[in-house]
Amino acid sequence: MRTSHAVADAPPPLPEGPSATGSHPAPATPGVRTRSQHQRRRRIVQAAAALASRGGVEAMQMRTVAERAGVALGTLYRYFPSKMDLVVAVVGEEIDLLESSIERRPPHAAHPAGRAVDVLMRATRGLMREPELADALIRSLIMAEVEAPFGDRMASLLLRVAADGRTVNLPAEDQLALAGSLSGVWVQELLEMLRGRRTYEQIQHRIEIAAERLLAGF
Repeated sequence: MRTSHAVADAPPPLPEGPSATGSHPAPATPGVRTRSQHQRRRRIVQAAAALASRGGVEAMQMRTVAERAGVALGTLYRYFPSKMDLVVAVVGEEIDLLESSIERRPPHAAHPAGRAVDVLMRATRGLMREPELADALIRSLIMAEVEAPFGDRMASLLLRVAADGRTVNLPAEDQLALAGSLSGVWVQELLEMLRGRRTYEQIQHRIEIAAERLLAGF
């Protein structure tokens, strides 16, 4: 499947002046959004994910997302100026779910590599429940021209889990680079699995090898 932000719908022109906001005010900055704004944003993200899970990013037409979420098209564009912004939000939601899972059930492996592998394979299982969505999200992020904090968030999560509160005798920049490299290996292996070139067991074996090498200094 080929995905590209180039297929995103062009946002409708909005009139200037007070009428530009329509019946919904523009969202407040994060941290001061009202409950209704949070709920509306979440509804939009869930609608986009549901559409992508059945037809990839191509199915995430902005008008269709707005209709499914029950919001005006102009409101949708004020929350998410482009389809790629919406894709990034869906990915953020997936990472939020992963982090919640880690908080509820922290990895208990004795070694940093084992804890990191636990996180990555847990993420793999979660994504592969909706392979169409996983394929759409990962391919789109690779091609994204908007800021996509996916890699940084995964690297930070791996670093936190691997260190497990202990002092690591490596510069912080090196720690993040190693965790980021492991996250990159996982993304590539996941793409191979989505293409039918890897089994789950093969991915786990390769990630275990990469984790043992990359996190040896932990």
